Parts: sequence; C-alpha cells; structure tokens
Amino acid sequence: MTKTGLALLGFIAAASAASAQEECGSVSIAEMNWASAGLAAWVDKIILEEGYGCEVELVTGDTVPTFTSMNEKAEPDVAPELWVNAVKVPLDAAVDEGRILIASEILTDGGVEGFWVPTKLAEEHGIKTIEDALARPELFPGAEDDSRGGFFGCPSGWACQIITENQTRALDIEGKGFDLVDPGSAAGLDGSIARAFNRDEGWLGYYWAPTAILGKYEMTKLELGVENDKEAWDNCTVVNNCPDPALNEWPRSDVFTAVTKEFAESNQITMDYLGKRAWSNDTVNELLAWMGDNQATNEDGAWYFLENYEEIWAPWVSEDVAASVKDAI
Repeated sequence: MTKTGLALLGFIAAASAASAQEECGSVSIAEMNWASAGLAAWVDKIILEEGYGCEVELVTGDTVPTFTSMNEKAEPDVAPELWVNAVKVPLDAAVDEGRILIASEILTDGGVEGFWVPTKLAEEHGIKTIEDALARPELFPGAEDDSRGGFFGCPSGWACQIITENQTRALDIEGKGFDLVDPGSAAGLDGSIARAFNRDEGWLGYYWAPTAILGKYEMTKLELGVENDKEAWDNCTVVNNCPDPALNEWPRSDVFTAVTKEFAESNQITMDYLGKRAWSNDTVNELLAWMGDNQATNEDGAWYFLENYEEIWAPWVSEDVAASVKDAI
C-alpha cells in the first residue's frame, strides 16, 4: 500500500439526523470535469444536504488545480474523486504535513487502464492475453489497410497516448500485422467501440474504467503477462520517444476522497459518511451507461443511484440519515 493509502482515515460519529443538521454547516465540494467524479459530487451533495442538513456548494474542478487550491488555500473542502497518480508526490507531502487528509478510497478497485477486446469475441476465440489478440489481426478491422488489423490507441494529446505508443512498440504490433489507429478524441474512441459492437466486429485497443462505455458494452481486459516495473515506467513507459521500451503493466490508479485539515477537524459527523462512502467500477460503469443512454446530468444520475442502489449507499449512513434521504427521493 502507498504512503497515501496508509493515511486513510475513518471518523466514527454517532448522531441522529436532527443533531447532524445542527453540526454540519457549509461544505464546498469539487465537481470535477469528468463524468464519474461529477456524479460522485452530486451524490455527496444530495446525501449531505438531505441527510445531514449541510449547505453544499459545488465548485468546478480538475485534478491538479483542485489539489493545488486545497493544498495552498484550504478550499474547496472536499475532492470526492482525486486520481492520486497525477499528484502523488505533492499529495504525499501534504498528507505528511497535515494539510490534507484522505477520507476514503472512493473506487474500491481503483482506476483501471489497459488493452481491451469485446468479451464475446474473447470467449469465442479463446483470447485472454495481448499476444493471443495480436496473433489474430484478421479479427480486428479498423486500419486504413484492410489487410492489416487495427489497434486503437489513446486520444491525441492525452498522457496515455505516449504510454500506448511505447507499449505497442514494445509489442511490435506492426511486425504482427497491426497498425496503430489514432481515434482523434475520446468521442472518436468511444465511437469506434460502438461501431464495432453494432457491426458485431472485433475491436482491440486502449481503454480505462470507470466509464459509460464499459457499462454499456461487455469488454475484457487482456493480460499483458508482465508486472509493473515502476523504474521502467517512470523512465521510459511514460517518456515520449523512449528509445527501447519494454512492455509494462499499468500501475493501479488509487482514487481517493481528499479533504482539507480544517474541514476534517470541524466536520467529524460528515467525515464519518465520507469515510464509508465507496463504490466499485462496475457500479459506476452501470450508472454512467444509464446517464449516457438517457442524456442525464450528474444530478439526474445521483438521484437515479439513490433511488435504485439503496443496498450500496444505505450502509454509508445511519438509519436516521438514510430515512431522510429516502424521504427526499
């Protein structure tokens, strides 16, 4: 477990909904600009307002600027979904020095990245590893040259684009009959997957979770057959034009709920909830898929979750708080 992971805190506080309403006060929560984090922010907002009587303000956020503001200005109070790998070193320092606390690991299985294929195709052709897939380029259309397989990479400009290029060079996909396909954007990557499923075709490429796509389409993450080598990852896998990359497993992405010291000290009743609040990638994938199919907002998704997934969220709170939230649904 990482140093940050060891800093996970749980605050135990027993109180009725009425006393919680007297103690909570104002809370500012970062509504990050990606779907799963925006959904989490709205779930927190509704539960804290309806169950604990808090006055919640959502503020626009993104990983680095939100962390920097919390670290330097102690605002906002809460970042519901902070992907630790992007701010690992300064976050460890902030935790060690007591400016920021980790309330919980919101994604119980962490953020996931890797190479994926449709589950149906994997089962039909016995594809479990990346090498299994690379041995069958005819199953994976998408390249400009119809005689070659298409291997879909990460969208242009994203950090994972460099990683994917190094990984595919390490795999020698060109020598195995594949061309690396640049989807151009996240929408382009999603569209390539949707098109493959609509046509009942194969698809091979980079993707991550939690996402709506993995909630809507059954995909299998391929085994790479190697472990993560942190030194090689830091010095080559993530480096543009690394001269001699080796295949390297993606590190598990820790995804935590972070709070400021001031908030934790003055809102232990709320920290009890945040310390228990966690869900799996499968749950978030399902919710994001529903949101996509119904053109739903983060707020819509939060209410849908509270209405249909009581078995997940009710254990996060006391019976009195749960009853108040259910009354609001």
